[in-house]
Amino acid sequence: MRLAQKTIGPELLQAATHLEMKIRAAGLDKQLLHLVKARASQINNCAYCLDLHSKEARADGESEERLYLLAAWREAVSFTPKERAALAWTETVTRLSDTHVPDEEWEAVRREFSEEEVAKLTVAIGMVNLWNRLAVSFRSIPGSRPGS
Repeated sequence: MRLAQKTIGPELLQAATHLEMKIRAAGLDKQLLHLVKARASQINNCAYCLDLHSKEARADGESEERLYLLAAWREAVSFTPKERAALAWTETVTRLSDTHVPDEEWEAVRREFSEEEVAKLTVAIGMVNLWNRLAVSFRSIPGSRPGS
């Protein structure tokens, strides 16, 4: 590990943690958030976060099958239209330097989510991307979080 998260400083870590708690309480489906966090972590090659979010998803009842198929969700029949829209939005927002978040993706996510839900979902995607960037940059070790 290059740096421990506590090196960020208590005020910044507390602010990030506070936002994470607000996202969890924002009313988005918990299983959907697990899928979004795991998919963004796959895209960002964040082993630490992928380990963490997979364990959290399993603890909340997510199936092994769906977690295994998440990387190939477009070909899998295990995901609902709403989950598919959230996963597509996750991919386009996470890869924004490549995708520039096209109008077609916006229209697709809006078919399944209200504007307020899309806003909350986008903040959640941004947050997991922040955690991914910290964990990858600091070389956080999968399974090293207390209680994991």
